[in-house]
Amino acid sequence: MITSVLVANRGEIACRIFRTCGELGIRTVAVHSDADANALHTRVADTAVRLPGAAPAETYLRGDLIVKAAVAAGADAVHPGYGFLSENADFARAVLDAGLVWIGPPPEAIEAMASKTRAKELMGLEPLGEVSAADLPVLVKAAAGGGGRGMRIVRRLEELSAALEGARAEAASAFGDGEVFVEPYIENGRHVEVQVLADTHGTVWTLGTRDCSLQRRHQKVIEEAPAPGLSQGLEEELRTLAVRAARAVSYVGAGTVEFLVAGDKAHFLEMNTRLQVEHPVTEAVFGVDLVALQIAVAEGQPLAGSPPHARGHAVEARLYAEDPARDWAPQTGTLHRLAVPGVRLDTGYEDGDEIGVHYDPMLAKAVAHAPTRAQAIRRLAGALERATIHGPTTNRSLLVDSLRHEEFTTAAMDTAFYDRHLTSLTSAPPDPYAPLAAALADAHGRSRFGGWRNVPSQPQVKRYELAGEEIEVRYRHTREGLETVDGTRVVHADAGLVVLEADGVRRRFEVSRHGDEVYVGPTALKALPRFPDPRTQHAPGSLLAPMPGTVVKIADGLAAGAKVEAGEPIVWLEAMKMQHRISAPVAGTLSVLHAVVGAQVAVGALLAVVEEDQ
Repeated sequence: MITSVLVANRGEIACRIFRTCGELGIRTVAVHSDADANALHTRVADTAVRLPGAAPAETYLRGDLIVKAAVAAGADAVHPGYGFLSENADFARAVLDAGLVWIGPPPEAIEAMASKTRAKELMGLEPLGEVSAADLPVLVKAAAGGGGRGMRIVRRLEELSAALEGARAEAASAFGDGEVFVEPYIENGRHVEVQVLADTHGTVWTLGTRDCSLQRRHQKVIEEAPAPGLSQGLEEELRTLAVRAARAVSYVGAGTVEFLVAGDKAHFLEMNTRLQVEHPVTEAVFGVDLVALQIAVAEGQPLAGSPPHARGHAVEARLYAEDPARDWAPQTGTLHRLAVPGVRLDTGYEDGDEIGVHYDPMLAKAVAHAPTRAQAIRRLAGALERATIHGPTTNRSLLVDSLRHEEFTTAAMDTAFYDRHLTSLTSAPPDPYAPLAAALADAHGRSRFGGWRNVPSQPQVKRYELAGEEIEVRYRHTREGLETVDGTRVVHADAGLVVLEADGVRRRFEVSRHGDEVYVGPTALKALPRFPDPRTQHAPGSLLAPMPGTVVKIADGLAAGAKVEAGEPIVWLEAMKMQHRISAPVAGTLSVLHAVVGAQVAVGALLAVVEEDQ
């Protein structure tokens, strides 16, 4: 029997596994980088072991250090989670060689499937060799790992070389393996996968299908089970292929076989030899705990002859600290409050935790289960809309609008969903009453007697930044209380609640403040000083760091005085395991270049200035 498990991972992943271990009475061991010294997964574990450093290559990708940590902490088993070393055969062997139980598939199975190139060969497929114009569009893809990292779509041959270089660098950083390959890119397909679970006694379960078509940067955003709209014949084909893949490598444990579905035809993508981020939707539909089953299989227990029956529908949305309207730029800072009512919430954060720059920006996964797909979608969208999220910008509004989009509600979505709809989904105007409610809450309790009391008609002024725009709000103190200048009636105003009435409709606004950050319901504002500091102003054409990160590249041969074209890449930043390209906003002259390769930069740091041609 397993009595103590080390999870070779971090954040939400580790917390999820620790929860099941606690329910089973199994002691837990966390590992953490210096950046994660006070992370939630280290706080909830029974024991925590430090991995010196911050970068993944120094810490969570160091299998030798993790095995030593397991032995030192007295663990008798290792669970790899998902990501990092979860699909690394050498790490699995090192765990077994140390006399520990490996809660995962045999190293030989990982080896056969961990490389997407070898997996395709096993299924009778081959990646593209020499790419010609007739092959376009193509997808450059990391051979190891997943999560959308190390992937690039190429539509023009002259872009292939840069795509290969960027994908190799990103894959090496995320997985410690820079091997990439090229395959045809299928437009407007659906991403459908099959959950498999196999024991050491020859039983292989398939636990239904999942649809993961809503993706950004090839990383899943919204997932559901079962995949809607599949014909019975296609479902049977997918399950048959999944079982064939598992049996071909004598698979043991939980795994996922992924396909791209176009029409009624399935194209094999890969087999992920690990638990998936989206596994909770399968758990909800089948009423199982996949982590508990992984542990039981690792202990040698047999699965039942057939899996449980599916019930209802489940939808999961990944809540990210990112700004979808700004090329999905990851965000950092303090997460003051996170609460999503009425649904399952898997997270690696608590109120007051810091969201750093070193790792994936996912804050949580929200999962709703209901008897029908429509009910599950409605429940999840409503929960996210009512959620309290105070801190860095998130994709919450995008998730709500995506779940309610006609293409999604009618199951007509595909992997190009955000290519078509991102602009419309991120252009909704913010609540026009939010700045007024913020100002009235701030004014509550302030004395209306002062130097201005003899000029009661003079309004008070507050300034806020909302969705990148500066907004000015005016109101008055009167003997009856606070009064707006636009005729909106103030029904109630205190520091935490404002009720306004306009055109006979009353609206309630809950208001919270953290420093100069103000939250009016789901709307985030920044309180601005009455007189801006001129030192914070930047010249036109300034390129500012959209997030904290490391400068990893400057365009070849670029120096101050060079001519650049609009959209020409200038600087590459790496943050949260992704590379972000900073391009010239206009055609002109590069008058300033402050960026230095290897330098750490803060959000808003001046990287360069492009003076527009006149």
